[in-house]
Amino acid sequence: MDDKSLRILEFHRIREIISGFTSFSASRELVNGLMPVTDYAVIHLSLKQSAEARRLLSLEPGFSIGGVTDIRERARMAVLGRILEPAELLEVRCTLEATRKLRSSLTGLSEELPLLWAIAGDITALPGLEESINRCISPTAELLDSASPALAAIRRRLKELRNHLLDRLHSIINSPRGQRMVQEPIVTEREGRYVIPIKIETRKEIKGIVHDISNSGATLFIEPWSTLTMGNELRELAIQERREIDKILTALSARVAEHEAEISRNIALVAELDLALAKARYAGKFGASEPVVIPPGENPAGDARLKLVAARHPLLGEGAVPMTLEMGRDFSILVITGPNTGGKTVALKTIGLLSLMMQAGLPIPASEESHLPVFDGIFADIGDEQSIEQTLSTFSWHIGNIIRIINSATENSLVLLDELGISTDPAEGSALARSILLHFLSLGTITVATTHYSDLKAFAHTTDGFKNASLDFDPVTLEPTYHLSVGTPGGSNALATAARLGLDAGIIARAREMTAKGSQELEALLADLMNERQRFSSLCDGLEKQRAELEKQNAELGGELKRLQAEEQRIIQEARDGIVKQAAELHREIQQAASELRREKKREVVERSKQALASVHQQLKADHWQPKAITEAGAEAVEDSHITPGDTVWLKEVNIAAKVLSLSEETGQIEVQAGQAKLSLSMDRVTRTASPAGRGLPASAPVRIEAGSGKASLELDLRGRRADEVEVALDSFLNDAAMANLTEVRIVHGIGSGTVRSIVRESLAAHPLVTNFRCGGQKEGSDGVTIVRL
Repeated sequence: MDDKSLRILEFHRIREIISGFTSFSASRELVNGLMPVTDYAVIHLSLKQSAEARRLLSLEPGFSIGGVTDIRERARMAVLGRILEPAELLEVRCTLEATRKLRSSLTGLSEELPLLWAIAGDITALPGLEESINRCISPTAELLDSASPALAAIRRRLKELRNHLLDRLHSIINSPRGQRMVQEPIVTEREGRYVIPIKIETRKEIKGIVHDISNSGATLFIEPWSTLTMGNELRELAIQERREIDKILTALSARVAEHEAEISRNIALVAELDLALAKARYAGKFGASEPVVIPPGENPAGDARLKLVAARHPLLGEGAVPMTLEMGRDFSILVITGPNTGGKTVALKTIGLLSLMMQAGLPIPASEESHLPVFDGIFADIGDEQSIEQTLSTFSWHIGNIIRIINSATENSLVLLDELGISTDPAEGSALARSILLHFLSLGTITVATTHYSDLKAFAHTTDGFKNASLDFDPVTLEPTYHLSVGTPGGSNALATAARLGLDAGIIARAREMTAKGSQELEALLADLMNERQRFSSLCDGLEKQRAELEKQNAELGGELKRLQAEEQRIIQEARDGIVKQAAELHREIQQAASELRREKKREVVERSKQALASVHQQLKADHWQPKAITEAGAEAVEDSHITPGDTVWLKEVNIAAKVLSLSEETGQIEVQAGQAKLSLSMDRVTRTASPAGRGLPASAPVRIEAGSGKASLELDLRGRRADEVEVALDSFLNDAAMANLTEVRIVHGIGSGTVRSIVRESLAAHPLVTNFRCGGQKEGSDGVTIVRL
């Protein structure tokens, strides 16, 4: 990037602001070295990290890097062999702990904040070094006795010897002789030796070494001969303690030196995280956000290359007036006009500074809808740096800048020109300005220029690729509004501005008289146009407010309609559920009444059947129904009643012959085969017979089955039947099964809501043909089947 343009646009002040949001020196160094770049990938990554940091602060507003300090220099000194002091080692330990906790705190957010985790995940924890320092150095930066067994022993002996020495000195002081000699009853220290203050006149009464004399000369500080040996030993122990401490500090410093690479890497990674957090804090305070970045040479489909929405100058704080601007689609040259002190230069600097911030990976004070292209260069000619020493006039200085810009700018550059063509003859200056702008138009360079030249305004209005814009001026208050309007040129309003700034009214009046009539009419026309534009803008704002209000009312009505529809559905559903419930209850009562009637009818039928059966049995016992000795078929009855498998027997009740298959003496049951049918019956219902030689078994008597009886089935499937059909079908099935002499049948009713099952089992419980019933087994259909014993 162009260094002069960076200085003109005051990018260094942005760095100072961001630096104020950092937490330690390493991240401040990163901010101070922050520069706009042209690498799209680097810019995109940096802005994404900033966005993730904003997300992190929204989740945890108090998040920070903790107590991390830049210990890289101390680690480098340890590599060079310097012994680190306990306070420095404590700083190393605190930083190692803080970096470890920082990494741990971001572990749980790795999926939500992948870019920040990519940085934090590379932090290397050094628990061994951290523990070693923690074991040796106290939180107050003192070496602990636990640092080594030798140090603990030395300090223990030091304590014991010191107490013994002090006790000996206090005994001297408290003795009658000592009380007479001492100046004060205290033990003090001189040059690392314990002494007592003795009056000068009693000097010869005690033997010892004089270590000091008071300023008045009245007191001698003497170490008695009796404690000299203990004092010497104490001094030796202190030296041993110092050597042991040096040994421990040397070992710890060597451990730090071993991990110098990891420590330096960790500090660099934490600085990156802190830089992202500093950007996020800046964005939070100044309402900034990350714009969309357009790669070099690309144009958004159907949109402008440069789009700023509600953009504010980052150095003006809350007083900045938002600006919205789009360039690079229908036009690439914007000519801004308007009153002096109206904000034209601020608009230029806003465009340039926000572009620099974006390319430095910083959020900008503008809406998230904004997008900016990656410029290969941002060039600004703003201000006046004329130099008497270099014989440069204002015009010369500007032309020198413009020459430098023309030689460097490309189609992917941004050019900002303030008061183009000024400080020379207006006609020539205007022509020069038009020619320069046409040059940038031919390159396709996005260019913004400010001017007061009326013919340049007209040129911009009639030339393709150009667009006029103006800073609004309130015609009532005669003050600038600092609002940028694209599409309309503005008047300079020099006389109104001069009057507002306090210039004599008479001078202003003469100036108006001297102004050309055409210029006055143009200025008046522009003023009227501005007034109409403001009225139109106010009307649009009013319509927009009405539209928003109508949309709000429409949304409220839509919500109320949905609520009423939901309430209607609820009421209908409740009514339907009530009707269904009542219908089900009524149906149950009807079923119950029908069942009761059927039961009563069944009881009557059963009673009549029992009576008829008893009558039949009575008749069958009559003599003329008893079997003859010789059957009609010619078979002889065998008097020997012993029956064995294979014998031929006569079935008394149906008057047919059958072959014995098996019998059971315990149960008195016999199994026989008559034709294709196998029967199981009691032994008293058969008679053993023998066929005459040469004759087969007598022919079976024909059995006549009533029409319509059909073949009985072992299973009845009631699934899908209506409730009012169930009992009728079940009763008919049980009657057929009984007529067919079946002893066990299977009723399939399914599980479903349980209604059919309940009807079936209630009917079975009262049915006279049913001995008992049970739920089907696991392989029989479980609760969806009922097994009935007849």
